[in-house]
Amino acid sequence: MTSDYDVAMGQDQECQYLCSHRTDRQAIKRATELIEEGYVAEWIVDNLPGATSFVTVDRKHKYYAAGFKIGYRDFSPLTGKQKYYINNHITLVLRYRQAPGRAGRNGGKVIVGFEVYTKSIEAAHRDSTGCPQDLHSDMDGMEMYIAPNTTTLARKYPSSSYLPEQDDTDDGSTLTIPYSYSVYFREDDSIEWSKRWDLYFNNQEDSNVIHWLAIINSLVICSLLTVIVAMVISRTYKQVHGKDGSGDDGKLLLKRRKLGNGAKSPRLREKAPTGLLEQKGEAGREDDWSSDEEFVEDITGWKLLHGDIFRPPPYAAYFAPLIGSGMQLVFMATGLLVLSCLGILNPSFRGGFVSVGVGLFVFAGIISGYFSSRLYKTFGGMNWRRNTLLTALLFPGLLFTTIFILNLFVWAQASSTALPFGTLVGLIALMLLIQLPLVYIGSWYGFHQSHPYEHPTKTHSVARPIPEQAWYTQSIYAALIAGFVPFAVVFIELLFVFRSLWQDKSGYYYVFGFLSIVSLVGILTVVEVAIVATYIMLCQENHNWWWQSVFIGGGSSCWIFLYCIVFYYTKLNIHGFISGLLFFSYSFLACTVYGLLTGTVGFLTAYAFVRRIYGAIKAD
Repeated sequence: MTSDYDVAMGQDQECQYLCSHRTDRQAIKRATELIEEGYVAEWIVDNLPGATSFVTVDRKHKYYAAGFKIGYRDFSPLTGKQKYYINNHITLVLRYRQAPGRAGRNGGKVIVGFEVYTKSIEAAHRDSTGCPQDLHSDMDGMEMYIAPNTTTLARKYPSSSYLPEQDDTDDGSTLTIPYSYSVYFREDDSIEWSKRWDLYFNNQEDSNVIHWLAIINSLVICSLLTVIVAMVISRTYKQVHGKDGSGDDGKLLLKRRKLGNGAKSPRLREKAPTGLLEQKGEAGREDDWSSDEEFVEDITGWKLLHGDIFRPPPYAAYFAPLIGSGMQLVFMATGLLVLSCLGILNPSFRGGFVSVGVGLFVFAGIISGYFSSRLYKTFGGMNWRRNTLLTALLFPGLLFTTIFILNLFVWAQASSTALPFGTLVGLIALMLLIQLPLVYIGSWYGFHQSHPYEHPTKTHSVARPIPEQAWYTQSIYAALIAGFVPFAVVFIELLFVFRSLWQDKSGYYYVFGFLSIVSLVGILTVVEVAIVATYIMLCQENHNWWWQSVFIGGGSSCWIFLYCIVFYYTKLNIHGFISGLLFFSYSFLACTVYGLLTGTVGFLTAYAFVRRIYGAIKAD
């Protein structure tokens, strides 16, 4: 939206009258509410946001905060009551320097700073042009107040001896507010064109020490988990390749353990070439096993599950599409972090982070379709077109529907942050006309041109009964316990993200280098937690690990949402049902996206781990 302010490069304006606006009682009440809640206005010149200038306490550093306050409140020295004033005169200071390169040699100039200074000036004592007679002197402010109409109030409260000073009754009274502005251009060679955004992030650079402490905290937790994972892998390797139970021919002969129903568990062997002689008469030798053979040992724990470990999960028709959408999110998040670290995505590219994110998600549909259909084929599915529609529409459709419903509340509040109807139509077009065909192509290739994932063991026709599980291995508790570790890795950096989005005056987060390091360590932590949790679950003879691996990987999203709730009640000053609803809804939506992303990482890790350990043994 283009404003009515007339600014010409290099031309100063001492004072320029803009307009006068008549305001009724309802509008004044709304304006005082906005001033009370600290609302700011944000203007843009040459893609730079208008900033309020600040100086650090030691007066050594200057930094900017995007936007400027629309007014302020003060107290009457006589009555002590609050008064509200609107900033109706704006001073714009634009700092410029010679443009870099050939444009500069040809006399070109570029804007490297945009400062806004506000002032409240009463409507009286103005010249013929509408500007204040003495702009630089101390003058009374423009108070947002209309004296009560005693006649109207007396008719409204006929039996009352007290008439309120403030009343919302529309009696036709108005307040005329004059608006004016000044423009000054100042040459400033101390600010490079490539570093003109640095002043907006100066206060973030002062917290680099805390960022490094967050990284050290993440590395310590990750290192401890690495030791645990190494112990798990070492123990698993010894169970498969250890000397205990090894015969002279290098085969692992294991005695089957009797189950509760009297049946014997299947035998396992270490992988070794088997010929016809070894297979012949195998059934006849079953009764020859005796308990006095010293080279045998009981089978317990994860090895007993070789015939059920790769059994398709319940609701497999929904599992594969969700994993496919998770791969989309992994691709999108990786691309955004890489582009941000390279400086391609930066605040000067307004709306670029969201736009590029949507683009990456849409074009990653081909990856989603491939992984979803191949996993669906591995589960024995045949209706690949139905799987394609679920992959393309299930998670993206739920995401879009939620955003659309929330946008209705924003529309109802007449907020400028509401998504236009054309944008929503564009998102639907992207989903149906671009993403859906890409998912179809990926699904076709994954189902018809690729083989299903190979599993090292065969699945029995009858599922093995699962013994009673410890409380900490059940889905909810396991997800919360396992999810706390990745949350502990990222919560310090998460605090900086929340403060930048909701509290800081700059309103920007731009330390993507630190965020990338913490995210990488966080993903590595999810990988290690998934391995440990899956191993514990298999040792409990529980073969329902498919969905559990997703819940364990995404468990940290529950803690992040709880952290959002704590942050809301302890740090933010948000009032109103709609504002609270939007905050919690968008927070829940972001945590859901994060949970599916990390849940997909957890599944991929658990799948690779399970295939690896069961690939080292062979079941007869």
